[in-house]
Amino acid sequence: MMSERSGGRDGVELRQMKYFVAVAEELHFGRAAERLYIGQPAVSQQVRRLEREFGVTLFDRSKRAVRLTEAGRALLPHARAMLAAERAAAETMDVVRGEQQSTVRIGTSVGLGLRLDGVLTALSEQAPWLLVELVSGPTTTRLQQVRDGYLHATFVRGADRAPGLELLPLWRDELVAALPAGHPLAERDRVDLADLAGLPLRIASRESNPYLVDVVVDACRAAGFEPAMGPAFTTDQDTLAAIAAGRPSWTVYFASQAAVQPVHRIAFRPFADPARAPSLPTYLATRPGPPSRRLTALLQACNQQAEQPTRQPAY
Repeated sequence: MMSERSGGRDGVELRQMKYFVAVAEELHFGRAAERLYIGQPAVSQQVRRLEREFGVTLFDRSKRAVRLTEAGRALLPHARAMLAAERAAAETMDVVRGEQQSTVRIGTSVGLGLRLDGVLTALSEQAPWLLVELVSGPTTTRLQQVRDGYLHATFVRGADRAPGLELLPLWRDELVAALPAGHPLAERDRVDLADLAGLPLRIASRESNPYLVDVVVDACRAAGFEPAMGPAFTTDQDTLAAIAAGRPSWTVYFASQAAVQPVHRIAFRPFADPARAPSLPTYLATRPGPPSRRLTALLQACNQQAEQPTRQPAY
């Protein structure tokens, strides 16, 4: 693995470049320290050492804001390139050492269901040398873990931008309605969105999943009604049990998840008008630059899965 010392200047360390990039992207020393899982004094100290080494000021610091100076903006792309080169060197050395297997760490998004199963199946067939480690967590956390190099990539839904990362479009995930199996609407093969106007909608809070909430609420408004919000979606088990046994209500599920979701007294129904049915795009977030061998294998598996139609849940 590449030494912590860079090859250009004896006093410059990769660690300092890593801290500099974190502060440059966060524009806040405290958030950069949290991202790096170290104390803020250590970040400040290493950045000051980097400034002394180069003889320039990299950040304008004030009580209200931290901004890159002209020198900082000039250094940033080179610092990112150094960190990318270190990661590439480490992966190359894995191959040189003749390791039989390598690990790819992938961040997962809730509700991938059959989509994720298809990607993992393709990976096992096309790259049997690759071990897969799945990591869950909030979207913002997973995106930061990709920036930091802990994750090689993460699935994300709905987000159309992620500073410092590339978002590669994969597929659109269709949503279906989850209803009490005994409700009259469940007797139909498909459900008109407007017919759900009288039922409370159980969905995640907007703070926790703004993309999902916005796309469902917008679809309801396009169908001519403002959804009546019921209790927030908590867990699959508790929410589906409440829908099945309590006051009639509904929620949405990704079709790929509904197809494998074990349920009792719940009916999953697609929406009658596919053109107006709510759906969300899914992306693979990666660091910029040429993909590594393991990331190339993951991208190929994702592209193969993207060509497959979404399997609807069995009724």
